[in-house]
Amino acid sequence: AALPAALFGDIAGKTVFDICAAPGGKTAQLAAAGAKVTALDRSANRLKRLHENMERLGLGDQVDVQTQDAAAWEPDVQADAVLIDAPCSSTGILRRHPDILHLKSKDDVTALANTQRRIFDQSAKMVKSGGVLIYCTCSILKEEGEDQAEAFLENHPEFNRSPITADEIGGYSELLNDKGEVRILPIHLEDLGGLDGFFIARFQKAS
Repeated sequence: AALPAALFGDIAGKTVFDICAAPGGKTAQLAAAGAKVTALDRSANRLKRLHENMERLGLGDQVDVQTQDAAAWEPDVQADAVLIDAPCSSTGILRRHPDILHLKSKDDVTALANTQRRIFDQSAKMVKSGGVLIYCTCSILKEEGEDQAEAFLENHPEFNRSPITADEIGGYSELLNDKGEVRILPIHLEDLGGLDGFFIARFQKAS
């Protein structure tokens, strides 16, 4: 889960929007790297905790906390980078929370995929020319990962996929698919105890 924020490269002094930010782990990562972060979430209660965490870490001056629906938010300025940690089925953590199999239905996944698509599409407007957009979910389902990435590229020709390299993720080339997206499954690094499922795709807007 710490990988997405690190995949922007050098963001010191840059404007970054952290979408669906609470409770703020990635926000703290981005701010600690020197970015000026706008942290967005629909839940005011969850954002209260995020704000408290930023103050505790001494990062409060670098983070603007806003209670907003990311699928409808229209900022006054565009960002150099946008991180979408989208709400998802959480199927990537099934090995630790097997109850998810009973709590999430196919209809739930469909509804979540629709929400992801709306957030994804709206976020495209938030990125300035030449800027970077990263989309991630803790899901092992293609409809919340690979399918979302393909649909985004079809709907937004102003963006190109920016392949992630093995060097950027500690040399673990087995965690990358053939399109340069991070696709982590619980079977990966099994000899070290395995990993939670995760998906990350990176895109760049044309200059």
